[in-house]
Amino acid sequence: MLRLALSPRWMMWHLLTLGAMATCGWLAVWQWQRAGSALGSALNVGYGVQWPVFALFFGVMWWRLLRMEAQTLAAGAPAEPEDVVEPEPEPEPVVEETPVDSPFTARPRVAVPELDADENPRLVAYNQMLRQLAERDSR
Repeated sequence: MLRLALSPRWMMWHLLTLGAMATCGWLAVWQWQRAGSALGSALNVGYGVQWPVFALFFGVMWWRLLRMEAQTLAAGAPAEPEDVVEPEPEPEPVVEETPVDSPFTARPRVAVPELDADENPRLVAYNQMLRQLAERDSR
C-alpha cells in the first residue's frame, strides 16, 4: 500500500485532498470569526460547523479510494470487470445517393431493412411510421 500511496498519481490525490481539507479548515475559522463580529449571525455559526464536516468528508473519501485501489491491486483483479458483455454493434445502414441535378441538393437516403411482423409488432409499426415520415420529408 505504501508503494501505491507514493505513486505520482496518488501524490496528486494527496495534495488535492490536503488542499481541500486546509481550505475547509480556513473557511471554518473565517466563519467562526465572522459569527463573533458585530455583523455575525447564527448562519455563520452553522457554516462554521459545516466546513469541518466537509473537510472530514474529503479525508474519508481519500482513505476509502486508497483502500479500494490497494485491495484491487492485492487481489490481482483488473480494474474493469471481465464479466461485462459488450453489446454487439448494430450494422451501419446503407446510404444510397439519389441522382439529382445539382450536387448541392443531393441528400443521402438511408436504406432501412425490412422487419418481420413476428419480431415485435410495436417496433414494426413504429418503423413504418418513421418510414412514412421520411418519405413525406423527402418530397
